[in-house]
Amino acid sequence: MKSIKTFVALLFFIASFTSALAQEKSIYKVGVLLDRTTPEISPLIVRLQNEIKAVVGEDATIVFPEESLLVNDFDLERAQSNYNQLIAGDADIILAFGVFNNEIISPLAVHQKPTILFGAINRDVQQLDLSKSVSGIENFTYLVESESYKEDLTRFKELSDFKNLGIAVDAAVAEILPLKEIFDVELAELNADYRLITFESVDDIIANLEGTDALYMAGGFFMGAEQKKRLIQVLLERKLPSFTVNGPADVNNGFLATLQAEENLDQFFRRIALNIEAYVTGTPMAELPIYIDYNPRLTINYNTSEAIGVPIKYSLIGETDFVGEFRNVLSQKEYDLLTVINQALEQNLSIQASQKDVDLATQDIKSATSNYLPSVTASGTASYVDPDLAEISNGQNPEFSTAGNITLNQTVFSESANANIAIQKKLQKAQQEDFNASQLDLIFDSANAYFNVLISKANTQIQVRNVDLTKRNLEISEQNFEAGQSGKSDMLRFRSEMAQNTQTMVEAINQLEQGFLFLNQVLNNPTNYEIDVADVELNEGIFEEYNYDELFGLLDNPTLREPFIEFLIQEANKNAPELKSLGYSLEAADRNIRLNGYGRFLPTLALQGQYSSTFNRSGAGSTVPEGLGFGLVDNYYTAGASISIPIINQNLNNINRQTALIQKDQLEINKNNLELNIAVNVRNGVLNLVNQMSNIQLSKISEETAAEALELTRASYSEGAVNIVQLLDAQNNYLDAQLARTNAVYNFLINALQLERFMGYYFLLNTEQKNDEFRQRFFEFLNTQN
Repeated sequence: MKSIKTFVALLFFIASFTSALAQEKSIYKVGVLLDRTTPEISPLIVRLQNEIKAVVGEDATIVFPEESLLVNDFDLERAQSNYNQLIAGDADIILAFGVFNNEIISPLAVHQKPTILFGAINRDVQQLDLSKSVSGIENFTYLVESESYKEDLTRFKELSDFKNLGIAVDAAVAEILPLKEIFDVELAELNADYRLITFESVDDIIANLEGTDALYMAGGFFMGAEQKKRLIQVLLERKLPSFTVNGPADVNNGFLATLQAEENLDQFFRRIALNIEAYVTGTPMAELPIYIDYNPRLTINYNTSEAIGVPIKYSLIGETDFVGEFRNVLSQKEYDLLTVINQALEQNLSIQASQKDVDLATQDIKSATSNYLPSVTASGTASYVDPDLAEISNGQNPEFSTAGNITLNQTVFSESANANIAIQKKLQKAQQEDFNASQLDLIFDSANAYFNVLISKANTQIQVRNVDLTKRNLEISEQNFEAGQSGKSDMLRFRSEMAQNTQTMVEAINQLEQGFLFLNQVLNNPTNYEIDVADVELNEGIFEEYNYDELFGLLDNPTLREPFIEFLIQEANKNAPELKSLGYSLEAADRNIRLNGYGRFLPTLALQGQYSSTFNRSGAGSTVPEGLGFGLVDNYYTAGASISIPIINQNLNNINRQTALIQKDQLEINKNNLELNIAVNVRNGVLNLVNQMSNIQLSKISEETAAEALELTRASYSEGAVNIVQLLDAQNNYLDAQLARTNAVYNFLINALQLERFMGYYFLLNTEQKNDEFRQRFFEFLNTQN
């Protein structure tokens, strides 16, 4: 019995010990071989290490000893030494990056330690066997990317149609790879010449750009950020198109394009991590998959494209990602809102034409006033008379004679002239008020054009991001289809969505260009003048100074809102140039009524004078016969005065008076209608502002909620928990929420300026003192309501 108990205890101990051994995780030390490291590369290495640890998880403990991260700095001997050091050390797995490490490891027939080689070189010059799906070599696997120089160059040719291409390659890499043989063939097929630019620093590239019309960065992965920045600046200044093998990060910084997708690096890191996980869980290196099939995706920097004058081909848009701020990098002038308004008031053609109407009305006053200016007329005559008749005229009518006279007419008093002067003055003031109304309209129109450009810029950026989101959702649907979680219809639906969203993006880009075109028209700029507009914030810049938050607070208070509306209507009636114009027109009508009433019986008084002179008399009858006793007067003058009173003028005075009365009634009706319109417009303007106020608050919440809902729905869709309709609804909701959120402030400011137009008073264009007086008037008005 005792032996049985002892045996059971022994079994229990063995089981416990075995369980403890089973629960203890294996530890794998990973050595890393690099060609070079930089401040930009170091974070990527850390990111890769974290990815490996996360994927392997509980299967094993992964350790990256600091002393096992070795860099050869583009030195083959050091690369060999680094590899030997890891072989001799305690590294369990070797990760090898780069061309030089590839030169050392690829030729080996026997690998003493499990080794993963990756990130070596472009597949066009890859020395490894690309026909296999696995390496088939004990303790060795490698990862092959689908990228190639040929595909890059073909796409770059489509974009820029280069003729003399510069190809930049790290000098150390160019020494050990047969690049010339590769590029000779590939550039010949593209019917283009090229120059191989080997470099150790960015200065080597810049010094060799002369004679090239484009640059292909076939290297530079280890180039520092500041050096790339210098190179990009030179390329922009010389308007040289550029293409890079180093991915969208470089395109974000200013290179024109790349064929590498943003997610390629993540996919690469994930594959390395999965290979290590497979190895530590028992899969031999020789059986691990070696090929990574990337989906090539063209990425273009919109701003760089504009800056260097390379148009984006619409045939490529369906497979293109865009980066950039969609600001006009070619702009010869960047406008803020006040600059737009001031230039429009000075240079807009419509306002200039309206000013001419005021000038013409001023001329009408001068014309009416001129009726009281003297009229002086000079005339001359030359006469020939039948000699027989002249002979018997006793010198009064000679055969030949020349004479001249000067006549003066001066109106002293005329009721019709007085009335015309008064009427023209009133009409000129009415025309001036119409011009003032046109200025107020132009201020709003120019501000509206300005904000519409900002809205178009924001919408374009949102549509670009939506295309990118659709692309990622398409990738999820393709993965689900391959995994059997969804049907092909989902994938086809997202492809359709991709096409539609891309078209919407194209329309948004063109709408932005149309916005710039219209703004140029408002500003009287040439239609091809390159401009941009500065963004605005509600509580920043000029809008901070004019305290729109105060308006926000007044409208948000229900007890103050109605008195404030009444006050705004009162101010609008006082300021409205349209009402003032009608007032002057009414005064002109009254004056016309008085003229055709009792005024018609007032006399018209005028003075006349004339001086005459006979210059010459000759021929028959040119002298007075002797004995008649009188002589001829050659120079004489006359003067007189006249007075006239109309008695009956074909009843025109009564008809004119009745016409003037009808016109006055019409003006009164228009005035009442205008006052009603002002009241309605002010109230509608206030209601629109209240709507936009709530939109500012709620759209922010809506966007945050829609973004979170989209992420949850995408995660659920990727797991097959929701269908495509739910994902599309979530994406569309997020799109609408983004548009509403982005445009909320712009729409609030547009509606605020529209309300100010109805009031005839723009806070932005008045001094702080005037705005304080406006506030004081409101408080005084508020006191009268209590």
